[in-house]
Amino acid sequence: MGMKDQFQDKSEQWQQQAKQKAQEGREQAQRGRRGEQDSERMRDEESERLQREEQERLEPDYDM
Repeated sequence: MGMKDQFQDKSEQWQQQAKQKAQEGREQAQRGRRGEQDSERMRDEESERLQREEQERLEPDYDM
């Protein structure tokens, strides 16, 4: 195997590794966005629940 072949093989290996890392990065970014959306939704639900509880506590009880 000549030097040209060695360089070509190494170049192909680097390209393959770069493609794999790029794919892993995209997958990781997608997982991160999903996690952010879930935690944001949970915060929204929690704040709505707290607002409802506060509103119920402050409203006069007309059943008395």
